Amino acid sequence: MTDAMSTATPAATDGPGAAGKPLRIRRRIPTRTPHQAADGIRAGHRLGHPLVGIPWALPALLFVGILLVYPFFRSVYGSFFEDNGFTSHYTGLDNYARLADDPIFGRSLLNTVMWVAGTLLLPVAIGLAIAVATHRMRLGRLAQLLIVLPYAISGAATAVLWKFILTSEGSLNEVLHGIGLDSLSRAWLLEWPQNTIAMIVASTWQATGLNVVLFAIGLRAIPRETVEAAELDGATGWRMFRHITLPELRSVTVVVVGMAIVNSLKAFDLIWVLTQGGPARSSETLALTMYREAFRLFHVGYGSAIALVLSVIVVASSWMYLRRQMPGMSAAKN
Repeated sequence: MTDAMSTATPAATDGPGAAGKPLRIRRRIPTRTPHQAADGIRAGHRLGHPLVGIPWALPALLFVGILLVYPFFRSVYGSFFEDNGFTSHYTGLDNYARLADDPIFGRSLLNTVMWVAGTLLLPVAIGLAIAVATHRMRLGRLAQLLIVLPYAISGAATAVLWKFILTSEGSLNEVLHGIGLDSLSRAWLLEWPQNTIAMIVASTWQATGLNVVLFAIGLRAIPRETVEAAELDGATGWRMFRHITLPELRSVTVVVVGMAIVNSLKAFDLIWVLTQGGPARSSETLALTMYREAFRLFHVGYGSAIALVLSVIVVASSWMYLRRQMPGMSAAKN
């Protein structure tokens, strides 16, 4: 009552003889002049305007424009020219027509498809299996840590390590000789397609750790009540994995598979250190072919055309995959 009295003024009495009646209290309501009200309305409109955030986003937009947008359109423009670094002349669609007749481009495209398939089958499947197997183990987190460690190594360092293993006189052939399996030893990096397969295995050794971490996070996010209810219904082993674990890991799987697709399409450093695309350019992917044509052979226009094809493949595959997955995720949430 004291607080109310301190912020209020006594009301006028009803007239003479109102002395004995309860005192009516009215709170003082702050008033605003029409000019102040108009200023407030204009300020609210300014803060809610869709363009008010542009000055804050401008540095990021400028950064993206310089590093991504301009190089992309510069490559599109350059793909219509034949440029050897000294002279340049317009060739129209000749560089794109050359792609269809170039056997090296065809082999690079096939190797890229092999990388996508291998990256989806091996690192994703193995990462999921290890995460599920070690989820409830006593020393499961220690096992996951050991598997994650190769991911901390750079691609170039990984390639140097596996080159020591896979060369003709490398440790793998020496082990095979030592245990009497001489017939299995071979020049792993000198023949196609085994050189591409061997490099996919090396990439799997490094990339599996990240997938284990992502799937382990997804497993810990599964509600305990859901698992207990499934166990009460008799779901164990494969039934638990198929009907509970996999559906609950759907959102994580979308991220893991999307990253695997993009990383496989732009694989470069490991291949370059192990084989440099050889022998006879048989193990090149599209990223390596683009680099060699543009920066080693100085066929800048042709390299730009390959870069544009690779960009279209990356964007199209990512868009189709996410477009296929996102409606299903939205339906599952609803």
